[in-house]
Amino acid sequence: MPTTFKGRLQRANADMVFKLLVITGVMFGFGYAMVPLYQHICAALGINVLSLSEQKVPGMASRVQANTQVDTSRTITIEFDANARGPWDFKPEKRSVTAHPGEMVTVMYEFRNMQDRTMSAQAIPSYAPKQATAHFNKLECFCFNEYTLAPGESRAWPVVFVVDPRLPKDVTTITLSYTFFEVGGKVPPAPSGRT
Repeated sequence: MPTTFKGRLQRANADMVFKLLVITGVMFGFGYAMVPLYQHICAALGINVLSLSEQKVPGMASRVQANTQVDTSRTITIEFDANARGPWDFKPEKRSVTAHPGEMVTVMYEFRNMQDRTMSAQAIPSYAPKQATAHFNKLECFCFNEYTLAPGESRAWPVVFVVDPRLPKDVTTITLSYTFFEVGGKVPPAPSGRT
């Protein structure tokens, strides 16, 4: 009897090993098929739209829209002006650039404290023509903050901007002008009324 029990036990173990191998194979196949299955389900349901432009899903090419944020049909000239109120060397690295409306542009400005003392300063922008103001969108600008420079210290800071495509068609040139001035410094006394 012990051999029959031993034979049944060996047969049961062999069946269990076979079942476990089949389950392992099915799990591996299912895991391997998940990526393309996921991509097809997302494409069919219209979810995960951030990656649809990168996928090569049949029938989806006609549904993916081209980027229409940049108006390549026209160019705008952006001129840069720098004015310093005080002992600063302040200038843009470029006097002008041309860009399409909707295109992101970066221009660096250079600063140098010409005094023999530490000074804090800030810049204020202005635009010409006036109607361009609402369409000139700065994403990053040194004018957002106040800066402190040691005597003779030089620095360079960026202006990152986009000209809105809704800018009126008759505007072909925008002038961005900055005035850089000392803040928190010594204020000269008011002139006296006596002569």
